[in-house]
Amino acid sequence: MIKSCIARLVVASIWVKVFGLMLIDLIVFPILLWICYSLRLFDVSIYYIVPKLYLSEIWVSVLAVASLFICRVYHFVIRTFNENLIFRLIIATAMTVIGLFLLKNVINSLLPTSVILMFGFMMFLWVLLSRTIIRFLVRNILSSSKVSKRIAIYGAGAAGQQIAQTLVNSDEHVPLFFIDDDKNLINRRAGRLKIYSAEAGLEALRRYEIDEILIALPSVSRARKNEIVEFLSQSHLRIMELPGLTELVDGKINIADMKEINIIDLLGRDPVDPVPELFSKNICDQIVMVTGAGGSIGSELCRQIIRNRPKLLLLFEISEYALYAIEQDLKDIMRKESITGVVVHPLLGSVQNTQRLTEIMQTFKVDTVYHAAAYKHVPMVEYNVVEGVQNNIFGTYNTAKAAIKAKVKSFVLISTDKAVRPTNVMGTTKRIAELCLQALATEKGKTHDTLFSMVRFGNVLGSSGSVIPLFKKQIEQGGPITVTDERIIRYFMTIPEAAQLVIQAGAMAKGGDVFILDMGEPVKIVDLARNLIKLSGFSVRDEKHPDGEIEIRFTGLRPGEKLYEELLIGDDNVEPTYHQRIMTAHEDYLPLEALNALITELEKACDNNDCERIRNLLLGAPAGYQPVSNLADFVWTKQRNLTH
Repeated sequence: MIKSCIARLVVASIWVKVFGLMLIDLIVFPILLWICYSLRLFDVSIYYIVPKLYLSEIWVSVLAVASLFICRVYHFVIRTFNENLIFRLIIATAMTVIGLFLLKNVINSLLPTSVILMFGFMMFLWVLLSRTIIRFLVRNILSSSKVSKRIAIYGAGAAGQQIAQTLVNSDEHVPLFFIDDDKNLINRRAGRLKIYSAEAGLEALRRYEIDEILIALPSVSRARKNEIVEFLSQSHLRIMELPGLTELVDGKINIADMKEINIIDLLGRDPVDPVPELFSKNICDQIVMVTGAGGSIGSELCRQIIRNRPKLLLLFEISEYALYAIEQDLKDIMRKESITGVVVHPLLGSVQNTQRLTEIMQTFKVDTVYHAAAYKHVPMVEYNVVEGVQNNIFGTYNTAKAAIKAKVKSFVLISTDKAVRPTNVMGTTKRIAELCLQALATEKGKTHDTLFSMVRFGNVLGSSGSVIPLFKKQIEQGGPITVTDERIIRYFMTIPEAAQLVIQAGAMAKGGDVFILDMGEPVKIVDLARNLIKLSGFSVRDEKHPDGEIEIRFTGLRPGEKLYEELLIGDDNVEPTYHQRIMTAHEDYLPLEALNALITELEKACDNNDCERIRNLLLGAPAGYQPVSNLADFVWTKQRNLTH
């Protein structure tokens, strides 16, 4: 209760606080004057002079309060307490003393010189100590709970005003002012809170000693949100936000709705609602299987699939822990969102085990397969070439042949932009995985009826092994953030958007389709690092800013890494589709007979751990492989060193 009252007082109009302090001083100053007379006469029992003192009390109090008001001392209480206040207080005290000396001969009252000087001293002492005590009590009361933050709200609209009211009543947060771009609102008040412009708001953030900034603009575009965050990052404060407009459909805003600004939201584009008929075509009331179900993309596919209410969802994953984690996650979603009638089966297994794959698909009569199982970390595959080939190429081919044998209707491969003119083993294996499906697609209608398609996109934000989790960990440790090259750029997409588009692309497949997702504009990794540092409330340390907190250190390109990625092998082979963010590419493929010959030779090379032979076979395949580094496989390199 006390804390709530204090919070309301803090956010009250400045004039309410000024007049309140003036009233207190008008009551206290006569007492101080009385004390001064007592000390002057060495007698606290000065009742006999009271009749002659009242007039002096009035004049002295009015003069002292007027001096304090003129010097704007009343404006310095809670928000600021520094040398500026002390300087203004000294000036006000001097004005009061000089004024009393001038009035001494004008009014007929008892004002000895000693009393005037003592009153000046006691006035200074009283104001200094009382404001110190007030500030101490207010700040301690407001910070008495575990969650007590001084909040500035960006956005003085309906959402901002509603959350401000909620925060004031919560006894947990103290909203102090608004920031808004609307010129018609600047310097006005929304409730009890003043509205500042963006420029004035930056100064107010420092003056009010704000702990967090809340962006209360639920309908703002991601582009505009990015601009706001970039501007606010100058304050080096934690930035929070309310969820999107679609998440506030009930019209109620709670403190629990507040969440930390995520760089993933800033880099992504404004979302496009999925096309309902595409989103559910291959899922609703069907039996769906996801390989690599515990991975970043695989797990998000499972979350979105479960919301489209399949009859049965099969989770196929080699990692026991990852399989357990996604199963529990799906159970939580089904419970919270009241999803019933959907069966989920967690299945352990490797995509290199053709028999296991075939038995599963045949037993459960699978309709749709989303193949997300793959090794995707470029340096890791460079160091483990054989496993990369076996998992990414053989695993895809095995899964596709099992799908044909089980008469699966639709098969969608999750591919990557690194498959385009690849400079590393990982990208090359993914391109050959595409060739596997393209070759099998040519047999549709002859030997099988499975629709094969593949979806190619760039990096997904926040996925396992991506730069964002690494950068966050490095920031938590105080830096430095490691970036391979200052020039390196990448395409990025959020995991939910990628999963949505994969599902919709697969629904448009005609057979052998290579779908390309619109990735937007590429992002420089060094800019991503800088933004993440600022968003974390720190400053970048470089040559221009040697006093910064987090350093960005360049380590050089890793084996197989290139400066930029592409989505298309050719520039004129792409066509739009029914969906505005999905395109289809027409690319050369390898006939099935030639593909089988390549697979056979690769199997022999893998059995012998002949990485040099594997590289030559990859170079000879129509995958566009152009390695930028020497063979780096750890086992093969060690064997060569032992034999030489």
